[in-house]
Amino acid sequence: MGIIKEPLEVDFFVDPRPLTKEEWEKISDFIETDKKNRKQIKKRHIRTTSR
Repeated sequence: MGIIKEPLEVDFFVDPRPLTKEEWEKISDFIETDKKNRKQIKKRHIRTTSR
């Protein structure tokens, strides 16, 4: 991720509230699924480009 620049006259605020167990599990599941999908895409890309 890169740095997010604030547009003029706009302020971004971050509310550092703790995550619930349900939110934590959803985020963890999403990250795990995303990592698996990335590995599969890389394998397909390597096979198609090596021909």
